[in-house]
Amino acid sequence: MRAILKTLLLFAVGGAVYTVMELAFRGRTHWTMFLVGGICFVLVGGLNNWFSWEMSVLCQMAVSAVAITGIEFFAGLILNVWLGLGVWDYSNMPLNIMGQICLPFTLLWFLLSFVAIVLDDYLRWRWFGEKFPEYHLTGRGGSGNG
Repeated sequence: MRAILKTLLLFAVGGAVYTVMELAFRGRTHWTMFLVGGICFVLVGGLNNWFSWEMSVLCQMAVSAVAITGIEFFAGLILNVWLGLGVWDYSNMPLNIMGQICLPFTLLWFLLSFVAIVLDDYLRWRWFGEKFPEYHLTGRGGSGNG
């Protein structure tokens, strides 16, 4: 039960932060972005719990950027293509795929994932008493225990 509560709280934080970011930078959002932001935050935050804390933060950021881009693509296919909600359209962005994802936003997710990683670790430490990890720019050959 505690694990479910923890996941729901982190999901809510991620959804709220993403919604506020969209409002601040785009001037609008859609309720589904709360869901997408929550999913991405839980996934990004879970990386150092599912893999060794010896994984470099740069590797975590790269995996996060790919994961977020994948989630964004599938969410875009459902929300924008299938349901026709028009939540976003990257058709005018360089290197886009079906107007749902593009390379510039993947690079942005790479940078923002660092904030998400540290925020998740801080919240897990502060709210749930988990160990606060050390961050490494390069991987170290640890034991593989996260």
